Amino acid sequence: MNKFFAVMSMIGLSMIMTITTASDSHAKKERIVFGGGPAGGTFQVVANAIQVYKPVKEMADFTVKAQSSAGSVENLRKVNSGKSDFATVYSGHVYLGANGMMKNDPKKYTNVLAVAYLYGAPAQLVVRADSGIQSVSDLAGKKVGVGNAGSGAFANCELFFTHMGVWDKIERNAMGYNDAAAAFGNKQLDAFWLFTAFPSGAVIMAAQTNDIALIDLEADAKASGFFEKYPYFSKLTVPAGTYKGVDADTPSFQDSALWVANKDVPDDIVYKLLSVIYTDEGLAHMVGQKKTFKEMSLKTGVNGIVTPMHPGAIKFWKEKGLL
Repeated sequence: MNKFFAVMSMIGLSMIMTITTASDSHAKKERIVFGGGPAGGTFQVVANAIQVYKPVKEMADFTVKAQSSAGSVENLRKVNSGKSDFATVYSGHVYLGANGMMKNDPKKYTNVLAVAYLYGAPAQLVVRADSGIQSVSDLAGKKVGVGNAGSGAFANCELFFTHMGVWDKIERNAMGYNDAAAAFGNKQLDAFWLFTAFPSGAVIMAAQTNDIALIDLEADAKASGFFEKYPYFSKLTVPAGTYKGVDADTPSFQDSALWVANKDVPDDIVYKLLSVIYTDEGLAHMVGQKKTFKEMSLKTGVNGIVTPMHPGAIKFWKEKGLL
């Protein structure tokens, strides 16, 4: 009888130790919050895609949790405060925030460090081929679609056109891309602005009803000192043939969507995540979630970054020969 109780006690103790060990193991798995964006938006897709990737889910010491947000500015603030560990934030907001230059917000957000470039949002300005408009300066007195009020497209249009001295000289029409393309087709607009990946369905639609041209925005930006004042914008080209009738390359500029981290996120966590996402399999997974992520690669990993990087990211990108 005594032997029976002794054996049962040992079994019970063994079970308790197993449960305790499993519980401790689970408790030690750190929860990492990745800030996304509004439901259905690309920012949220970034966070969700990383959260569900199998090698990320199999990480032994931490788990990634995607969390929705209002977008770039909220992400900047949450990462800075530590409420989010990672997030997607536009390079422009990281730069402006770090330097206390956010609109109506002089606070300096210095706890936000860059991890990697994700994709770009390029500027495009559409006019009729026979309009005679060669530069943003030629828009004075014209009717222009400037993007939805409150959108990133509108904000960057206001920034660039104000810099160029034409914001208050045009007849501004705040509207979405498709509405602008329709109004352009009906001759209700002389031009319309976009800040989105190409080819844009709205521009394709506009080119079906009119012979269109794209303005060389890089030339205006370069001549006016725009890149010096706002160094987070990077140059790019809309390739010839992207749109019907536009048979020459059109230089422009873009802001960059960046993966960022709070400065206190451990270096090894940043390094491990980069090491599984920036592989052939990881990048294929990302593109499978959204074609926008085809820009992600080992070659473009530090594009558009003009602010300090996280040490874990520095280690990774140095090993890849980019730093």
